Amino acid sequence: MHIIDRRLNPGGKSLANRQRFLRRAKAQIQRAVRHSAGDRGISDVERGGEVSIPIDGVREPSFRRSGEGGMQDHILPGNKRFVEGDAIERPPGGGGGQPSAGNDGEGEDDFRFVLTREEFLDLFLDDLELPDLAKRRLATTEAAGLRRAGYSVAGSPVNLALLRSMRNAMSRRIALRRPRPAELLRLQEEIALLEKEDETSERLTELRLELERLQQRTKRLPYIDPIDLRYRRFEPVTRPVAQAVMFCLMDVSGSMTEHMKDLAKRFFMLLYIFLTRRYKHVEVVFIRHTHEAKEVDEETFFHSPETGGTVVSSALREMQKIVAERYPPESWNIYAAQASDGDNSPNDGSTSAALLRENILPVCQYYAYLEVGSDNDRLQTGFLNHKTALWQTYESLHDEGANIAMRKVNHRREIYPVFRELFRKREAEAGARP
Repeated sequence: MHIIDRRLNPGGKSLANRQRFLRRAKAQIQRAVRHSAGDRGISDVERGGEVSIPIDGVREPSFRRSGEGGMQDHILPGNKRFVEGDAIERPPGGGGGQPSAGNDGEGEDDFRFVLTREEFLDLFLDDLELPDLAKRRLATTEAAGLRRAGYSVAGSPVNLALLRSMRNAMSRRIALRRPRPAELLRLQEEIALLEKEDETSERLTELRLELERLQQRTKRLPYIDPIDLRYRRFEPVTRPVAQAVMFCLMDVSGSMTEHMKDLAKRFFMLLYIFLTRRYKHVEVVFIRHTHEAKEVDEETFFHSPETGGTVVSSALREMQKIVAERYPPESWNIYAAQASDGDNSPNDGSTSAALLRENILPVCQYYAYLEVGSDNDRLQTGFLNHKTALWQTYESLHDEGANIAMRKVNHRREIYPVFRELFRKREAEAGARP
């Protein structure tokens, strides 16, 4: 049977080929996606787009005749310069290789490929996860899909259990003594032999009657009957899901320039997209702080122009209060991400360290601190080793063994690599070590 698709422009007709290409060139496309993501704006993070990969990455394998081994005969046209036995001089400049693309040569352009929004995000977020996500108390369940649940006598043709159906058909044929093809063939051969010898013998008449009886029985007992069919049955199942909450703490004090706020917003925007796309039961709590902190909604977190002094402990106290009221640590996986320029009130360093050491970090699965700086900081050699007050506070906690990750960024192109470093899968990191 041949099925021919005669539709003029069927939607999704090349979907299988597209998915096969994405699987084959996944590593190169992922590198291109991550490279292009560094130059995107905040509003373009979720969009698809065009990426370029080397042409060698999309070449199809092919068979070719080997140049080694065997006997080869070459027929060359005659000329007036060489005779048999002359040695051919090497071309000037060295030859014998593939021509390279120079100023006057020709080369091959990179292969340009357009990704949809879903494909772009799948590739970009493929190897990211929340570290140490543990199922502390399985208080939330969700439908995880379908599970095999035996067989049924009715169902969709796509769920037909072929082996089980054929086994039932064989059992029925054996139980009802359906004639076997070998038995019918034996009778036909014996009848043909007797017809050559004597067509009037009683034995021939008996064999013909027996053959007719068996043929009639074969028709009454089909090879496979509708009662033999079995279909794979599936039933919905639920699985326990770990609850998690992510606290986003952003410094919006007067010391945060527009450039620094842009870096912090890019980081939290990417974090928000990652959480909402990869996890269904992760709540996000937004906290903005100056000299005082308060919980806000998403719109206020990213767009409010509020400013003021800097007291980091106010944000930590607000987080501690929210955890106590809504997110008991025995039931929730608690994560926190903080972005700041490193500035803090001189008298608040010890208070912040005590809050983190005694109240915040013991209940957190993971705490990430991102310090944003000016793009000119890297060019000032006198400040290369400068450590801010908040960095020194968190560094002392890290040296004590606290589960806190610290990174610095000065330019927007550094946001994406740092984000991936903070939230990459830890088993992938362990597998890459020698």
